[in-house]
Amino acid sequence: MKKIYTTMMAAVMLLASGCTTGLLGGLGGDTTGNGSSTGGLGDILGSVLGVLGSQNTVDGLLGLVIGSVKVSESELYGSWYYTEPGCAFTSENLLAKAGGAVAAENCKEKLQTVYNSLGISAQNTQFQFTQDHQFAAKLKGIPVSGTYTYDPSTGTIKLKTMLISSNAYVTRTSKGLALTFESKNLLKVLQAAAALSGNSTLQTVGELSKQYDGVRLGFEMAPIR
Repeated sequence: MKKIYTTMMAAVMLLASGCTTGLLGGLGGDTTGNGSSTGGLGDILGSVLGVLGSQNTVDGLLGLVIGSVKVSESELYGSWYYTEPGCAFTSENLLAKAGGAVAAENCKEKLQTVYNSLGISAQNTQFQFTQDHQFAAKLKGIPVSGTYTYDPSTGTIKLKTMLISSNAYVTRTSKGLALTFESKNLLKVLQAAAALSGNSTLQTVGELSKQYDGVRLGFEMAPIR
């Protein structure tokens, strides 16, 4: 068990971790990139909407594209808990090429299976961002912390710890925000956990980054009130 915990900690560091004391000690509580587009946005979204259905709006589609819907830094402040897997694309063109929200939901469904098998839940996976640019997180209860800088024009947030730094991407969702990472960074963490537990979803996780160009994967979050 000690070996598994140590290896998971090392894997989490690949995402954006450190061994410093977290800000989330008392946070438990009740939890009841930036690509560019080259085509016309209307044409692109129109082609995607043809696949989706009337309940999907343009705003909802733009929420799947990093940098298309601006999120101010002040919107990050506070504590957040994991609600479901997150998926975002680096440009409108890649969103349309992949099949839009259909592709995003497919990614989410596959990640949900993995997250469930690893025991990732709202109770043990949480994030916190403060006005003085400190961040803290728990991933399956494992604490990580450090500092962050955020560029609202691109939706890029750089998480820096004592040992490593990593870029993540912020997008807006209907319930709050999504924090996503380059698939190789997130998948390293999940693959390490899956390998240690003998998890049969390892191959599925590895294939996600190959299926969709420009996909970013991570966590959708809702605020802890």
